[in-house]
Amino acid sequence: MPTYEYACVACGHAFEVVQSFTDEAISICPQCKGEVRKVYNNVGVVFKGSGFYKTDSRANAPTATPSSPPQSATKPITD
Repeated sequence: MPTYEYACVACGHAFEVVQSFTDEAISICPQCKGEVRKVYNNVGVVFKGSGFYKTDSRANAPTATPSSPPQSATKPITD
């Protein structure tokens, strides 16, 4: 369930509430009984762990065979 942050307009009290999507928004401050408003913040998505790769969502692509490195055309100089 998501956590919502609220702030009281009257006294400035800030608090968080865990609510379901279907629950009604809080409208009364638990401290002073004044009006509250929802506080909206930027939400970042963080993928942690070793299981997230750039190619995870792609269809199977044809695989290329690795080529061998080119051989040197010059011979070593011996005296």
